[in-house]
Amino acid sequence: MKTLLIASLCSVTLMLTSFGQPPPPPGTSPANPAGAPPTAPATMTSPAAPAISPAAGMTPVTAAMSPATTTASVSPAASASPSAAAIPESAIDKNFFVDNFRKGGPIMWPILIVSLTALAVVLERIFWWLGRWMRRDPKRIEKVFTAIEVGDVAEASRLSRDSRDPVLRMMWNGLNHQHASLQGALQVAAGIEIKRAGRFLVVMDTLVTLAPLLGLLGTITGLMKSFSFLGNEELAVQAVTGGIAEALIATACGLGIAIFSLIPFNFFTSRVSNLEFELQTAATNLEVMLEAQNKTGHTDVEISGATPSSATKSSI
Repeated sequence: MKTLLIASLCSVTLMLTSFGQPPPPPGTSPANPAGAPPTAPATMTSPAAPAISPAAGMTPVTAAMSPATTTASVSPAASASPSAAAIPESAIDKNFFVDNFRKGGPIMWPILIVSLTALAVVLERIFWWLGRWMRRDPKRIEKVFTAIEVGDVAEASRLSRDSRDPVLRMMWNGLNHQHASLQGALQVAAGIEIKRAGRFLVVMDTLVTLAPLLGLLGTITGLMKSFSFLGNEELAVQAVTGGIAEALIATACGLGIAIFSLIPFNFFTSRVSNLEFELQTAATNLEVMLEAQNKTGHTDVEISGATPSSATKSSI
């Protein structure tokens, strides 16, 4: 289960990272493939080129200056200096989530821890309830009740033994301790099953309350950072807007984590309530059926014990 949770967290992290990377700019052209011939320069001047004869109506001075002018006008476009090329940013700096995480301020670190904890708890509870749903065996429960109704308690205990269904485990515990305290054994077994089903619900409840509080704390720190620049003689607009962005990002992240955790928390709480109702119903039915069997057995014993005395009295 731990390995599965770690693998799920890694896959979710990789998915979010790839989703947050922006597409490449449309102006960029792919590099030349290996083996492709290099492209020829835009303009090439041959030193052995023949002299250009002046056209009609053109003076020799103008004809002599025109090649130089043409070459001077083309050469800046053909030769680009390497310092003018912009250095590309790394993929981490362009990532949407990383960029907003940095803008959110230092309060984003505890918010990140809360979000990872909430994700791990939700995944663990989902896998546990899926396994519990696959372990359900209502047909065997009906067989156990049928055996008890017939009076075959040993068969009912055999059917409920080594079962992974929580209801059957509780029934087996009660059948094996019915001579000591049937009700106490059922209560202990039901409490163990309910505790297993409600594991980490307290953690989820805490996260639902803690995440908005952390977002509110980030809002306050961001506004404090923004108002701290208002007392200066020169108003730094960029610093003020950065503090407001920090406040809004922290608030949005806190509310998002709370909403993400609240829906699974309510769902799992309802599932625990349903399991508790199933356990109580099965325990009540088991107690009633065993009590009925005990009364039937006592009645048979009394009838069998009273028959010889009546026969003796009648004979006398």
